[in-house]
Amino acid sequence: MKELLIIAIGSAIVNNVVLSQFLGICPFLGVSKKVETASGMGGAVIFVITIASFFTGLIYKFILVPLDISYLQTIVFILVIAALVQFVEMFLKKSMPSLYDALGVYLPLITTNCAVLGVALTNVQKDYGILTGVINGIGTSVGFAIAIVIMAGIREKIEYNDISESFQGTPIVLITAALMSIAFFGFSGLI
Repeated sequence: MKELLIIAIGSAIVNNVVLSQFLGICPFLGVSKKVETASGMGGAVIFVITIASFFTGLIYKFILVPLDISYLQTIVFILVIAALVQFVEMFLKKSMPSLYDALGVYLPLITTNCAVLGVALTNVQKDYGILTGVINGIGTSVGFAIAIVIMAGIREKIEYNDISESFQGTPIVLITAALMSIAFFGFSGLI
């Protein structure tokens, strides 16, 4: 139990997928303009990564390895992730149309979000069991949600600041992301 807690906290904070491993940068920068939208994207990513960790773990352990076709893992994992994202997209379109519209093109991009695929491949590479892989997925996705919501909160506050013209827009967002990354690297003891 203690090992699972360490994996979850390590995945969320110490090895934050966005700020330490630099995976999933596209939705991180694109959807972090408002806290509400960032929270919705964080929730969608939590769902997709958690469920993808479970299903990819099952498929790898009970289908790919016994049939000795584990070399197909990347293709199979992408198909599983794409199916899950389609499910999330249909659910949001019917139940939360305003969030669906706010996420726009970034919702289908979860399919190609390297953070989602990265978790599935990390679970295989580290030889995690299904439960451990799901815990790693939950921790990683919560770390993604934490990072994107913090960034959105900072970006909302930045709008009211007097920023020189050369730093407005993307430059100040990238500087903010870099400073957040430095802060999160502190958790790993690298600084």
